[in-house]
Amino acid sequence: MSNPILEKIQAGAKIIDVRTPDEFMDGAYPGAVNIPVQALGARLAEIPAGASIVVYCASGGRSAMAARMLKQAGWSDVVNAGGLDDMPA
Repeated sequence: MSNPILEKIQAGAKIIDVRTPDEFMDGAYPGAVNIPVQALGARLAEIPAGASIVVYCASGGRSAMAARMLKQAGWSDVVNAGGLDDMPA
């Protein structure tokens, strides 16, 4: 069965962990960049324009908020992967 999130990652999507720095330090998805959802608006310049983006957090709530923020800011290819445990192995 295909995994659309894994396919996006394999195709080079930028992975953004929107949890707190402490949560990120406790373990994160390989290759993920930590931009806490509270800081996302101020750090949009760090995200390449037009990039394919996968966001995740602990359970999916903060990443849903981050995905909405990114779409409103002009990124169209944004996927909320849910929580870290939902990320593909």
